Amino acid sequence: MTGIPGPRERRQASPWPFVGMIGMACVAFLIGASVLVVPWYVVALLLALWAMVLFVATAWWSLHPSWVPWLPVAVAVVWFVTVVAGTVAFGWG
Repeated sequence: MTGIPGPRERRQASPWPFVGMIGMACVAFLIGASVLVVPWYVVALLLALWAMVLFVATAWWSLHPSWVPWLPVAVAVVWFVTVVAGTVAFGWG
């Protein structure tokens, strides 16, 4: 017992936050490309939503790593519903 602490036990890094952030990048391109179909102000709102979700994903990186991949899925669903509803209701595109 020398009082010197031993090597710290390391946990394996979870791959799920990385998967989630790759998904966030994909959804960002999806939202950016939708400027060809939907009005600019809708794209601005979708990008604001994306930025807020990116902040949450960054906060959840260590706290809830297995939840991060579900965030881009949720944003993609919101994007899809917005584009389809806007096309049907307002004739976008």
